Amino acid sequence: MFIFNKEIPLEDLGEGVSRKILAYSESIMTVEVYFENGAIGAMHNHPHEQITYVLSGEFEFTIGEETKIVSAGDTLYKEPNVMHGCRCLKAGVLLDNFTPMRKDFV
Repeated sequence: MFIFNKEIPLEDLGEGVSRKILAYSESIMTVEVYFENGAIGAMHNHPHEQITYVLSGEFEFTIGEETKIVSAGDTLYKEPNVMHGCRCLKAGVLLDNFTPMRKDFV
């Protein structure tokens, strides 16, 4: 199956955050998340495993009790049910991969 980014609408989540759900099946999902400078990804957790790849920008990420600054090319792993969130320091895009897929997103 081919997914063409230009054909996927950008969903405005409010407060400087938007996303595109790129592709998914029952077992995996890939999502682009766009952040404006200063936007917050509120602390949360979920039962899914998540890997985030920083496509662009700079972010201050907290995963569990640890906080670090990440930028383009960096990757983060989030275990299921671990609290995590971020603050965007320089506008950018994150590529999130979830397993299983996030049914709450569709």
